[in-house]
Amino acid sequence: MNGDRAPAASLPFEGRTDRSRRARLLVVLAAAAAALTICGLVVGSQGWSWSAWVSDLAGDQAGLIVGQIRLPRTLGAMLVGGLLGLGGAIAQGLLRNPLADPYLLGSAAGAALAVVVVLAAASSGADWVGSTTAAWLGQLGLVMAAFVGALGGVLLTLALARGAQHTLRLLLAGVVVGVLMGALGDLVTTVAPDALRGKQAFVLGSTGFLGWGSVGLMAFGLAVALPVAVRYARCLDALTLGEDSAASLGLDLPRVRLLLVALLALATGLAVSQAGLVAFVGLVAPHLVKRYAPAPHGYTLVASAATGAVLLLAADVLARGLVAPQELPVGVLTAVLGGGYLLWLLNRRALG
Repeated sequence: MNGDRAPAASLPFEGRTDRSRRARLLVVLAAAAAALTICGLVVGSQGWSWSAWVSDLAGDQAGLIVGQIRLPRTLGAMLVGGLLGLGGAIAQGLLRNPLADPYLLGSAAGAALAVVVVLAAASSGADWVGSTTAAWLGQLGLVMAAFVGALGGVLLTLALARGAQHTLRLLLAGVVVGVLMGALGDLVTTVAPDALRGKQAFVLGSTGFLGWGSVGLMAFGLAVALPVAVRYARCLDALTLGEDSAASLGLDLPRVRLLLVALLALATGLAVSQAGLVAFVGLVAPHLVKRYAPAPHGYTLVASAATGAVLLLAADVLARGLVAPQELPVGVLTAVLGGGYLLWLLNRRALG
């Protein structure tokens, strides 16, 4: 039997939701994305102002304001959300845990630690890392440091878990790596307190610095990760039956897990490196999809990416316009909205 595919007869989701409902969700997401894209082009430093937008379009700076600032930021926010939504769907399917999020395997902690080290080296120079190391870290930059740190966190998790053979060991290793790297980051800010402000900005998340370079990089990453994830979606379907049952279907579980962890690391690493730690999008997006249109993972992966894109773009528009001219950290807004949704869901199920 092919080691990458589970037979269609073994999938537990078939027939649970009709195709029209799944198609309707994608249509709603597409319409919401289009409407929010327009809002993203309208909302600026003055908040929700159509007159200011018309003035911007008529002014000499129209190409700069709309074409070089608002449009790439809007598209970038969608791509960050799409990567996080895809990562969340992979994590929940791989770990068979509805509370798994894309940061669970150490990517967030690794990225935060790398950013803190670079900030500390830039603020204190050679005082604690040496002149050569400080110069190298300065050339690395925050974006590349965050990406490398995210991948490093996942690799350390895999090393502690001794590969990807066991789901529980992988999950526990991710928790340990998160705690360890978080403590190391706190230790670095104790030695170099000037890095604390930069660390806080990274942890809160921001889409304000997304440009066309970020858009191109994330679009390429999503174009690579999403088709491969969909290609292995039946393996995630088989895992819902349990590891023993999935293995009995002929799946090479260690190899499949390793590939899915690599996709998860790529998606979260790209998102974190460009926008910082944006909370709850990767956790909530798959929940919304499964709640409205439960389906095999092939559909869930695509719909979760689309839902994550819409959620983060909506949060970005709100972050720009709620208290203009001041801008809220988008990660704080997603944490409040996502946490509120989960509390509502828990309360509803408890009352039900």
